[in-house]
Amino acid sequence: MKHDLVIRGGHVVDGTGTPGFEADVAIQDGEIVQVGTVSGSGREEIDARGLMVTPGFVDIHTHYDGQAVWDSHLAPSSIHGVTTALMGNCGVGFAPCRAADRETLIALMEGVEDIPGPVLHEGLSWSWESFPEYLDALERKERDIDIGALLPHGALRVHVMGARALELENATRSEIDAMRALTAEAVAAGAFGASTSRTISHKTLAGDPTPTLKAQEEELIGLAAGLTEGGGGLLEMISDWNTPDPATEFAIVRRVAAASGRPILFSLTARHDRTEAWKELLALSDEAAANGLDIRPVFPPRPIGILLGLVGSQNPFSGCPSYKEIAHLPPKVRAAAMRDPERRRKILSEDRVVGSNFPLITRLSWARMFPFGDPPDYAPPREKSLEAHAERTGQKPEDFTYDYLAEGDGANFLFAPLTNFADYTLDASAECMRHRNAIIGLSDGGAHVGFISDGSFPTFVLMHWPSRGFRIEELVRRQTSDTARAMGLRDRGVVAPGLLADLNIIARDELGLEAPRMLHDLPAGGKRLMQGSRGYRATIKRGVVTYRNGIATGALPGKLLRRH
Repeated sequence: MKHDLVIRGGHVVDGTGTPGFEADVAIQDGEIVQVGTVSGSGREEIDARGLMVTPGFVDIHTHYDGQAVWDSHLAPSSIHGVTTALMGNCGVGFAPCRAADRETLIALMEGVEDIPGPVLHEGLSWSWESFPEYLDALERKERDIDIGALLPHGALRVHVMGARALELENATRSEIDAMRALTAEAVAAGAFGASTSRTISHKTLAGDPTPTLKAQEEELIGLAAGLTEGGGGLLEMISDWNTPDPATEFAIVRRVAAASGRPILFSLTARHDRTEAWKELLALSDEAAANGLDIRPVFPPRPIGILLGLVGSQNPFSGCPSYKEIAHLPPKVRAAAMRDPERRRKILSEDRVVGSNFPLITRLSWARMFPFGDPPDYAPPREKSLEAHAERTGQKPEDFTYDYLAEGDGANFLFAPLTNFADYTLDASAECMRHRNAIIGLSDGGAHVGFISDGSFPTFVLMHWPSRGFRIEELVRRQTSDTARAMGLRDRGVVAPGLLADLNIIARDELGLEAPRMLHDLPAGGKRLMQGSRGYRATIKRGVVTYRNGIATGALPGKLLRRH
């Protein structure tokens, strides 16, 4: 028998969590047809002896809502073994949208997810108004991975309520009914569910909050009811969990789940200013699961941290008036200007916060910022902090930091962990990983293009956690069958006959993360951080090799997925 592709002699870690085994894998017409000893030959064969063969990774928390319109290669996710991604999280997106509201949705995406407005203005075709029309537009483009989309509550609320949504007014009964009907329409057209945001951290650059911040429980129940009426799907959400406390807010989530019967996913991070809240939420979600409610936390497998530097969109001095005078200059020229003694004196004497448009500026501290090296260190010890460096050299932290950023061509980055690193360890992430109800995620692929580079989460998981007591089989399961099932997908996530031939062939001893670099390849000349990987000998999508040794082959077998 002649197969399209045969992978020979690999160590198959099949995505179920069971021990790996040596086997061939035969692929025909985009599906796995045999796992074991394959006697037939392949039109193409890959020697995987000594290599690990896994399902393609499924990332359930990305923001490719804009990039998927103009780009066929959804990197960074696709260069880290991801073959399926879910976008439209956190309540932000671009449909439904009337022409008059386009600027509003762009401003919201720019502020919440750090995708520059000019990039979105040039890159979005706006060949849609309704969510079904948006899905149709996405379907017309070939890609290297599969994508599924959530209906963003922010866009939906603006579409139904107009300016009243932006003013955070309560929805009327008729408005809730309208949102419910449009949600059902979106799910019937193929949306995987809906998403909403209840955090004050989500703002436009002008400081306006996300339209969904204060949506009432009745509105959330209406949104979830629309999922049921449309045929299913999940509700994804993010919250500050402080109205007035985690238990009270979680009780709302429980009631929404109980009333609708729909699965709910929520973002769970260990904030540095509320060090116990995440533990309470983890326990509450486990209790809900024990009571038969499908409410699952999605947590990061390493600190969510921002990269600050002259080549990025932010640095600790971006708000200083004397820095703003030179901010338009290329990094190399800017660094030289910063080394001028008089300008250095002026910038260091100015307030860094008052003039900043960076909403996270107040959460930065010298004690939790670190020089970011190559290879990248995502769990640096306390003694490597800028504060500790300054103490050792007898400088003020801001003086040391300034000089570090102004060195050479201005290419240095600082790493500032904002969550999951309160005690300078990854213990919070490790604790979440010990709970089977919790889901690895929050890579935010496609978002925060100027200061976060977490699309490399899947690679980091396989590199970091096996030596910390976690079985490789379980780590693969958590990023394949577990995330696929959370999306409602049963046709992928496991290396087994009859399932989709989405696979990674990995040299575990070669796995590595490259230092992030800045690319200028977005529409309107926009820039984005990109972090490469090492160790992926091949990534296969629907039986077609899309990447060899990290290099795109040009094949684009990815599709828009519609939940039906």
